[in-house]
Amino acid sequence: MLLKGKHIVLGITGSIAAYKSAVLVRLLVKEGAKVQVVMTPSALEFITPLTLSTLSGNPVVWDFFEKRTGSWHSHVDLGRWADLMLIAPATAATLGKMTSGVADNLLITTYLSCTAPVMVAPAMDLDMFAHPSTQHSLMLLQKWGVKVVEPESGELASHLVGKGRMAEPEHILDAIIAHFTSVQTLSGTRILLTSGPTYENIDPVRFIGNYSSGKMGKALAEESSQRGATVEFVTGPTSILPDIPHIHQVQSARQMLDACESIAPDYDVAIFCAAVADYRIKNTAEDKLKREKSPELTLQLVANPDIARTLGKQKKAHQIHIGFALEVNYDESAAMDKLHRKNFDLIVVNALEDKGAGFGTDSNKVRLLDANGLVQEFPLQSKQEVAQAILDWVEVNHRQ
Repeated sequence: MLLKGKHIVLGITGSIAAYKSAVLVRLLVKEGAKVQVVMTPSALEFITPLTLSTLSGNPVVWDFFEKRTGSWHSHVDLGRWADLMLIAPATAATLGKMTSGVADNLLITTYLSCTAPVMVAPAMDLDMFAHPSTQHSLMLLQKWGVKVVEPESGELASHLVGKGRMAEPEHILDAIIAHFTSVQTLSGTRILLTSGPTYENIDPVRFIGNYSSGKMGKALAEESSQRGATVEFVTGPTSILPDIPHIHQVQSARQMLDACESIAPDYDVAIFCAAVADYRIKNTAEDKLKREKSPELTLQLVANPDIARTLGKQKKAHQIHIGFALEVNYDESAAMDKLHRKNFDLIVVNALEDKGAGFGTDSNKVRLLDANGLVQEFPLQSKQEVAQAILDWVEVNHRQ
């Protein structure tokens, strides 16, 4: 009984695939889970609460209160009771409500109150699943940490054939068991990770910097932590921070180098994800510069230290260094030159020419290159998925 004692809130929405939920409840209970079913009002049209309550052993809820008795169904209590919330089937409407916070039914309010991990198993027609609004909802939910059990291909209720069928109950059960029994593949690994921009002061109120948001660094930090690694997260100025314990906030490139050197050499993997300013102001003004006093202003810039190259010269045999290269246009030879100059083991390359990639976006389109050339090329995907691909490479190549 692999799920013995686990509390699972199962949300069921208005989809023809709701009939599969009965099988799913039976499988969960058989593995020892305690299941509380929450339905949307439209789900009642597809499967009866009596069937689900009989299989789960618990009364099914679908409204905020019992109209006859006035007793209240607390979405807060449900959200805190759960070890996992699973929504299967999850319709396009429910996915949209989850991302926009439209709390108009008990299932959505339970989701918004849930402190446990959340998993969704989408179910809809192939064109609805492929629609940009649905894909945007799924990308946003994944960014927030919601796990998606991908729908499967086959004949749909419309009699069309394609991707959109809810995953089979046995496959969803496998995903749940994997969630609770996942091996922390990077346990004992210490990762140094730089993120965000750096700001170089012109005067006390102005600076030069770049558009880096820190989203890619956040995704890498949280994915590393989930895999059991200890992450030392060194970040420039950004409000986008991962939910991990070891965060070192700095402002300038020199401060970032100092923070990294204070951690070195006690790391196994270094990921240089920060967009470090190449230059700083040679003479920073102590007072705010006044336009009236200086109608023309010339700034003299000097080179900042190259953090990745500096640490690359100190790299030990067991350590892995990973760098990033953001180019206006993809140039493999320039990326490989950077890999060798900075003593990287892997370089993650993306180009501003790729729509949806680069600074400030929730997605990225990358190529992974090592010393032997192209490792793998990925389509546009969420930054969480990019982080997973990078760390998959780390797991294979980590030098114990």
